[in-house]
Order: sequence, then structure tokens, then C-alpha cells
Amino acid sequence: MPASQLTICLKKNVRKTQGSGCQLQGRHSGAVVSTAASQLQGPGFDSGFRLKYFRRAQAMLYAIEEINKDETILPNITLGYRLYDDCASPNIATKVALVLVNGQEEAYVGRVCNGSLNVAGIVGCDGSSASIAVARTIGLFKMPMVSYFSTCVCLSNRNEYPTFYRTIPSDYHQSKALVQLVQRFGWTWIGTISSNNDYGRSGMKALIEAAVSFGICIAFSESFSRTDPAEKIMRIVNVIKASTTKVVVAFASSWEMRVLFDEILRQNLTGIQWIGSEGWITADIIAADKRSRFLTGAIGTAERAVEVPGLRDFLLKVHPSLFPGDSLVREFWETTFGCSLILDNTTSRVGSSLLPQCTGNETLHEIHNVYTDPTVDGGSYNVYKAVYTFAHALHNMHSCEHGQGPFINNTCAYVTDFKPWQLLHYMTSVHFTTKTGEKVYFDDNGNPVAGYDFVNLQINTNGGLAVKIVGHYNGSAPLGKELVLNPKHIVWSGGGQEIPHAVCSESCSPGTRKTARKGQPVCCFDCTPCADGEISNSTDSIDCIKCPFLYWSNDQKDQCIPKNIEYLAFTEILGIVLVTLALIGMCMAINIIVLFFRYRETPLVKANNSELSFLLLFALICCFLCSVTFIGEPSDWSCMLRHTAFGVTFVLCISCVLVKTILVLMAFKATHPSSNRMKWFGQKKQRLSVLLLTFIQGLICALWLIIAPPFPMKNTNYYREIIILECDAGSSAAFFSVSGYIALLSCVCFVLAFLARKLPDNFNEAKCITFSMLIFCAVWITFIPASVSSPGKYTVAVEVFAILASSFGLLLCIFVPKCYIIMITPEKNTKKNLMGKLIVKNL
Repeated sequence: MPASQLTICLKKNVRKTQGSGCQLQGRHSGAVVSTAASQLQGPGFDSGFRLKYFRRAQAMLYAIEEINKDETILPNITLGYRLYDDCASPNIATKVALVLVNGQEEAYVGRVCNGSLNVAGIVGCDGSSASIAVARTIGLFKMPMVSYFSTCVCLSNRNEYPTFYRTIPSDYHQSKALVQLVQRFGWTWIGTISSNNDYGRSGMKALIEAAVSFGICIAFSESFSRTDPAEKIMRIVNVIKASTTKVVVAFASSWEMRVLFDEILRQNLTGIQWIGSEGWITADIIAADKRSRFLTGAIGTAERAVEVPGLRDFLLKVHPSLFPGDSLVREFWETTFGCSLILDNTTSRVGSSLLPQCTGNETLHEIHNVYTDPTVDGGSYNVYKAVYTFAHALHNMHSCEHGQGPFINNTCAYVTDFKPWQLLHYMTSVHFTTKTGEKVYFDDNGNPVAGYDFVNLQINTNGGLAVKIVGHYNGSAPLGKELVLNPKHIVWSGGGQEIPHAVCSESCSPGTRKTARKGQPVCCFDCTPCADGEISNSTDSIDCIKCPFLYWSNDQKDQCIPKNIEYLAFTEILGIVLVTLALIGMCMAINIIVLFFRYRETPLVKANNSELSFLLLFALICCFLCSVTFIGEPSDWSCMLRHTAFGVTFVLCISCVLVKTILVLMAFKATHPSSNRMKWFGQKKQRLSVLLLTFIQGLICALWLIIAPPFPMKNTNYYREIIILECDAGSSAAFFSVSGYIALLSCVCFVLAFLARKLPDNFNEAKCITFSMLIFCAVWITFIPASVSSPGKYTVAVEVFAILASSFGLLLCIFVPKCYIIMITPEKNTKKNLMGKLIVKNL
């Protein structure tokens, strides 16, 4: 293929000459910038003439001609050129480069300029492999090189390629652009294809690294070369066919993709969403009649399609009559119009006697192909910028003022006689603006600002495949805003409008978390529901979040909601029933007090010690009221009151019953005329006994409140999703002391009452006490297992029920029989009936 060579010749006080090459006479000094650039002939297996590369060669000539006409850049200096064909071969490209740097360029150039030539730099090469070979060679000679199509990431290594520059972005940025494109459409499970050369290997390495950083997994990754045996290509196509993903990113050159698509055509593999790199996405890799079926919807990155002002007119001016000796122009003409051009008794390069003879009247204005369409090939603009890069570097060198130069002793380099390393110094600071308004400069690694067009292959009105720009990528944009797409304008695989689906596992909805599958990539996972009390409120959560202490997960496990608060409330049915029972018991006790007070002078009331009876009834009223303190939301005061009031009032009740029991026993023993036991247990001692027994309980409760009083707490031990508001005892020792003291008095009272159970039938006080204490003890013994098996508010309900049941037991068993006699059978309310055969004195 013709490589670009720029020859720079200097002649003082002479206007710039127009046209190509140097038109100088006499002795002079010059500089040559040469390269193996564009492939006009297909390498190896394909010898067809490549219009795209011929266009790039013409773009180079146009840039040189434009510079030579411009008086503001390199005044009085004319640029010349020479094109070489490296045939996509690193060996040929390296050979040409060695010849140039060794000063043997005349053997290739011929009569470009008189005298020896000073080779200053190279524009090219086209492929990364060729550029790597050339850059390593000329780097030793400090010779600058500007490539317009070599994208390998490795060429950014300044240690290995210190003189390499390029006007096309590195594949590092292209890989990022492709990965962001994949991520934009939610694809996390993709296949990759790459060419087995420097371009494919480095590009795919960068792409996979970028994919991993974005959480994208690779279903398969295959690499091949166009020279590989057919069995390997067949195996790769079978891998694509068998894969669970139908989105394939191909980072390869057009040569490899031609070979791959030959096999794809043979196996008739359709339905693949192809994502392509700039190396092949706009190339004609399969026959036109097959292209739309297999490539419609392909999307990928392409060099920015910038139309250089005036370039298209320059391209359309090409005609064999203007270049009668130029074999490339003649072959271009025959390929474009499909005719045989015979000039000056020469034979056609196409070589087909079946083709009609060219008339010479053909016009390029009627042709629409890769040569005439400025939007198809962005490489022409990169060539244009590469030529201008050298021109501006030479201009900066030419503009150096004596004594202010960058070299030793502030000297300047002379354009008529400079070394490559001197030009290299100016290459690092090149900064100019093209006629399209783009600013061109290089970073420390010789790379330009990254910019790509996203192109989509769509069927046009003629049924063919057209390249449509659907977005762009700007590497200098703020993070996250580099990619700009218009999805509405994109056509997908097979011409569909629906975005393809490419995931190994469907996204986990909120309320679940991702669980990795053993031995599979991270994109393949199962969705596991969050545990109770944990949530995930985003898609594809890795972990579930534990809800705060006072919150619980909802049924969907995607939101923390306040836990249900539970306590025995006055407003619920159970609370209303218990309060009603407490009020009934209190009213009964008050009515009995009124009844006893009214009949206080009767023998029955006197015989039961009316003072103790009234005190017991008052204590029972307090017990009924005490049960109400257990209902409602616990507070500091209610917690302290319910436990202490419960303890004191119950001891008061038991003390009264105990004293009544003792009194009954002593009254029975005092029936003998000579007995004086009642004198030792008179009214004052009875009051003192009740007061003392109650005081002990009061003292325990007071110490309890001082040391560690009960307090409200939020209990989540029973139900994790429910907060139970209850009262904590504070001091367990105090709680058990209070409860134990009540139990002790109850047992003593029960034993004494049991001993008095055989008193005469007419005097049944001891039997009533015995039965009431039996109920009392049975209720509280039953309370223990019942409270354990009924956690939460039901524990409180059972406790309230126990208080009420024991209080009703005392009230009903001790006082209802007496009320029955007073109200129903008043004839029995006599001293004779109460004493029976016994004569009790001092009662």
C-alpha cells in the first residue's frame, strides 16, 4: 500500500510552489517525512483495490497542497511527499523505515529533490503491528512518527515508543466506550471476539478490564487470525451459536471479520447483536446482498466522521487525464467504474478483457461509495491532522528566534539542516486548531483527546446497508457524561426496535439479595429473599440491610417499618373485660361494707370482728383497684405503682385473713370458762399484728423503689417483629422478696385455717377462710405456668386475672355466706344460732 512520505524542501525568497513534490533547482537542504501508510492493495488472500485507503492517500496530498498554499504556515518552505505500500506487513514497513533512517531514501524516492535528503519523520503506519515494528526501529534514532490508525494501547508506553504519536485515540478509550455502551443497555453477559494480533490482544485486554470494573461478565472469549485453519473458525462460530448470550463484542480488524463472516454465512447464523470496534464496523466485510441479513443492527465505535472543508471537491477532481502516468489513479478509476482504461498503449491493471473500455467521460460526482462519502471514513480526517501536526512542529521550529532557542546555549534548529530529535522536541508542544474548529494536541503519551462516533448499520431506502451516526463519545467530558446516545434512532439485530436481552441471571428485585453460584461468574447468581428483619431496597443488592432496633421488615422485605407495639390497652376487649371485672369486684366490696355497717350491731357481724372485716374489705377494694394499674401503656409511675401496690395490698388482705384465722382458733380454745387466751390477743394486738405484717412488706417495697425500682421496657425477645411494652422488675431480688413474703403469709394462713376446719358447723368462719385460701393459692400456683406460656400482653392479662380471681375468692368465700344470712335468712342471725351447743364467753 502507498505509505505517506512528506518531503520538506527549503528555498529562501521563493514563493511556495503548487503541486506535489519539490520543484527546486540547485543545491539545497530538505527534510523528508515518510511512512508506510494506507493499504491500497488487499494483503495476501485479497488483492482488490481498496477505495478507503486510496481516499486516505488523497487526503494526505490535499493536506500538503493546502499547507503549501497557506502563507501563514511554513513561509517559503514547500512540502513534498512520497507514498509507500507496506502491504499490511510489519517486515516491509520496517524495511522502508530502516532505509529512510540510513539515508538510502534515494533508492526509493528517485528524483524528488536534488542533493541529499534529511528524513525527519514518518506519517503512519495504518496497522498497530506495523506501527509497533517501525516505532521500535526509528525510536532509536529519535525520529518522530505520527500514526492515523494505530490504536494499540501498548503504543502509549513512552519507555518503549518514545517518538510515537497518533491522531486516533488509543484502544483504552475505545474499550471504555464499548463497555459503557454495553452497560447503557443493561447487558451484563456478553461474548467477545478478537483478532490474534497486537490490535486485538491489547484492545480485548483493555475491554475485559473495563468490563470487570463495570460488573460485566464474559460468557466466552475467542481469539483468531485470518490465517488460522478452517476448523478453528468453525469452532468459534459453534461457540457463538451455543452461547446463552446473543450480544457479541468483536474487537478485530476487517480482515479477520471477513474470514469469520464467511463461516457465519455458511452456517447461516443470524440473530446476533454485533458490537464492533472501529477496525471493522464500517468496512465491507461481506457481500452486499448478504450484508443486510447478518449485519443489520450492528453498532460500534467509528472514527469521528469530520468533513474537511474542500476535501470532497479535491477528491472528485481526480481524473486519469490529470495523472497520465499514475498507475494508482488508473487502477482506482477502473475499480470505481468497472471498466478497462487503456492509455498510451498500456494494458489495464484490472486485466479483464470482459470489462468495457472506459470512455474517460465518467464522473465521480455520480458515484456514492466510501471514496466519495465523507461520513464513512473518519481516517481521512486523522491523516489530515497527522500532516498538519508535522507542519506545525516544523513551523514552530522555523519560528525560533536566535538566542532564545530550546537547545544548548539557547540555540535554535534550522529548518534547512536539523536533526530528527530536534523536531521531536517541537512535536511534544504541538497545539493547533484545524479548519473544522477542533483543537489538536497530545498528552504525555502522545495520545490525542479521545473522540468517537457511535454508528449503527441500518437498511436504507434502496435495501442496502447504511451507516448511521447515533451518538458520540467524548473522552474529555466529565466522568459519567462521556457517552451520548440517541436510543430512539438505533435499529437492533434483524431490524427490530426492541433492545436485546443479555444477562446470565435476571436482576434481583428489592427484597432479595444476590447469591453467587459456585464456580460461575459473578453475573450468574440466584436471588435469595432477605431474612426477617432485613431488607434490600434496590435492585441487585449484594447484601440485605438489617432494620434498626425499633423497626421490622415488611412482607415484601423492601422497607423497614415501625414494629407493632403491644401492651394491654384499656381500649381492647380484653382490657375492657378486666377493668369491668375490677369495677364489679370493687362495687361488691363497697356494697358489703355498707351492708355490714348497717347491721354492725347484729350477732353475725360482731362475731366476725367487724373492725377486721371492714379493714379486709378496704384491702380488697385496693386489690381490685391495683389490678387496673396493670392495664394501659407502661410508664415509670405505673410500673412502680403496680408492683408495690400489688405487694402491699395483698399483704394487707392476707394479714387481715391471718389475724381472723388466729382469732377464730383462739375463740374456739377460749370456750372453756377458765381460759384467758383472748385477753392476750385483744383489739389493740390485732391491729398491731396487721400493721406490723403490712409494714414489713411496705419496707421491702420502699427499699425496692430506692435501690432498683421497676421501669418500663421494650421487649423484643418473644416476637422479633413486635415490641412488647412491659415493666421490668428492676431488682429481681426485691421482686422475689415481695412475692415470697406474700406466699409465706398465704401458706401460714392456709395451714391455720386448715387446722380450724373442724369447728362446729354453725360457726363456719374457718371453713370459709380455708376455702378462700385454697382458691387463692391455686390461682397463684396456676399463674406461674400460665404466664410463661402466654408471653407479651397476655402475661399481664393472666397476672391481672390472677389478682382479680384471688380477690374474688376472698370476697366471695368469706363475705357472701354472711351476706346471705343477713339478707335472706335473718332468723339465723342470732347468738344462739351462731354458738349452737357451745357457750362462748368473751366473744
